[in-house]
Amino acid sequence: MRKELFDDLIASAKEAVEIHQGLREPARVTRFERPDVKAIRAKVEMKQDDFAALIGVSSSLVQSWEQGVRTPAGSALKLLRVIERKPEFVQELREA
Repeated sequence: MRKELFDDLIASAKEAVEIHQGLREPARVTRFERPDVKAIRAKVEMKQDDFAALIGVSSSLVQSWEQGVRTPAGSALKLLRVIERKPEFVQELREA
C-alpha cells in the first residue's frame, strides 16, 4: 500500500474515533425511516399470511417487522416501499 493511502486511512480512522467520542461532528448523517409494515399491509387489506406469501417471506418475518423486532432490508424493503407508494401494484403481484 502506498504511504499516502495508508496515511489517509489512518486519518479517517482517527476522525471516526473523534466523532464517536463526540469531539467532532460528522460531515453528514444519513437516517433511514423504518417502514410501517402493518400500515402498508392494512392499506392493501391483506392478512399477514397472505401478505407474506405475496412478497415471498415467512409470516413470522412479517410479524417480526410489524412488532419492530426486525427491520426489512434489501429487496424486501424495496418491495415494501413500492407497495406503500403504489398499492395497486399488489394486484400485479397477485397475477404474476
